[in-house]
Amino acid sequence: MTRWLITGAGGMLGRDLCRLLAAGHVPVLPLTRHDLDLTDERAVGCALHRARPAVVVNCAAWTDVDAAESAEERALRVNGEAVRVLARACAATGARLLHVSTDYVFPGHAGPPYPEDAEPGPRTAYGRTKLAGERAVLAELPRAGTVVRTAWLYGPYGRNFVRTMAERAAGDGVVHVVDDQYGQPTATADVARRLMALGRGPLRPGVFHATAGGHTTWYELAREVFRLAGADPERVRPTDSGALGRPAPRPAWSVLGHDRWQTAGLPRPRHWRDALHAEFAAVAAGTAGADGTVSIQGGASCAR
Repeated sequence: MTRWLITGAGGMLGRDLCRLLAAGHVPVLPLTRHDLDLTDERAVGCALHRARPAVVVNCAAWTDVDAAESAEERALRVNGEAVRVLARACAATGARLLHVSTDYVFPGHAGPPYPEDAEPGPRTAYGRTKLAGERAVLAELPRAGTVVRTAWLYGPYGRNFVRTMAERAAGDGVVHVVDDQYGQPTATADVARRLMALGRGPLRPGVFHATAGGHTTWYELAREVFRLAGADPERVRPTDSGALGRPAPRPAWSVLGHDRWQTAGLPRPRHWRDALHAEFAAVAAGTAGADGTVSIQGGASCAR
């Protein structure tokens, strides 16, 4: 019997989560966007009724922050409306839902770390659509729905900032990186382990923040990557966000608080630098390490 069902299983976080679940001998059904269209209400309901998972983790999302500015309705279908459909299907089948969200639900003003109960105030279309998804989960599953916000993800699967900087470190010349955005570089393996802890334990509805401890800037993160790669960190030069000219503004302050982990009896996240040092070799190589990769397969489709 399938106990866990992962949507967005082909993405960076989804693949790491499936890998760790499989390594722990947890029955898991990984579904990519090609296996299951989350905007198709009938297909979603049928998939959950056939699989009957105890835990559903939604790693699927529209993540193109800039494109969402000119296609907010399309982004909302994936990040908001489809999440409500999934939450209702979980309610109908008795599954708990862990929904992955983002720091973009906050305005990004400098100050203390945003606590889990801080008032959202997204400044981008992407942030607004992700907030809609959060609210759908909490409304449809008040006792079995958990929102897990994360940010600045990197891992062994897919493109991400850490791997890009490792590749640049292996080359020549200087790299210009913004030094006016603060956040918490977070390993996908750490988020996956926290999702597993939430899924295995007692029901913990509400919001958790799954980012690393401490905080830094993209510039300082790039310099640390260069050091780990054996390259000269002086090749990394600071610049500001205005130089990028992107359609969607990036949060200047994406630092999230972690108090709920302690109140839930779970350990606080490790510091971002400790995690980076531990995960760097696998990320730079683009592999998941000795315990292998995950075969992403379907199997929950419905006859029409």
